[in-house]
Amino acid sequence: MLTATLPLPTTDRPRRPLPPVRAARDTARCSACAMRHLCMPQGVGTDDMPKLEALICTARTIRRGEALYRSGDQFDNLYAVRSGSLKTSMAHRDGREQVTGLRIAGEPLGLDGISEGVHVCSAVALEDSSVCIVPYAELKRLCREIGAMQERLHKLLGEQIVRESAQMMVLGSLSADERVAAFLLDVSERNAQRGYSSNEFNLRMTREDMGSYLGLTLETVSRTLSRFQKRGLIDTQGKFIRIVDFEGLRKL
Repeated sequence: MLTATLPLPTTDRPRRPLPPVRAARDTARCSACAMRHLCMPQGVGTDDMPKLEALICTARTIRRGEALYRSGDQFDNLYAVRSGSLKTSMAHRDGREQVTGLRIAGEPLGLDGISEGVHVCSAVALEDSSVCIVPYAELKRLCREIGAMQERLHKLLGEQIVRESAQMMVLGSLSADERVAAFLLDVSERNAQRGYSSNEFNLRMTREDMGSYLGLTLETVSRTLSRFQKRGLIDTQGKFIRIVDFEGLRKL
């Protein structure tokens, strides 16, 4: 829906070098990670765990506003959000940014680079965050050795397709109220899957980013949230959101 009017990078264009890593890299151990139930494939045996941890051996810290990668950067790694949150975006021909996703702990980043060998999207930290680095060439080798790893990669690609299809439905058939409600309920559900509060959370996206993601103007998002608050559906103070009436949001 969005990509039809957007220029896709090709392997013929010059590749920009990856930005220098300013933040420290720390050892990443899957067996000790709180998000391992979301990231790790099911059925990995104890003999295969050292291979997996050897592959995902480093975690990188990204400061708020820093890009993990930019559109056009060479694709070498996949990433898993370890903590914090990042937004993904694409650029229109006229330079306008289109937000395409919100990624939180336990979710993958970088799948957009597999097709052409360069990143189509940019990924920028919405808060101080950290990601696990997964070298793609080594991941493919490990997938050939461990069937569960290959199944997990296929599942991630499938989930990406499902999420993008659902987003097309949101933008194509829902009203402004329905779009904002669906977004809040989606963030709530994803938080619950991670053991976080489902009804209270800090939404790190700006109202402008929300509007871009939902195909709405900044003013429409702000008015909609204010209307939800007046109706007793939510309570909002800046980036803090508290869902008061789940059923009311679902019925919009």
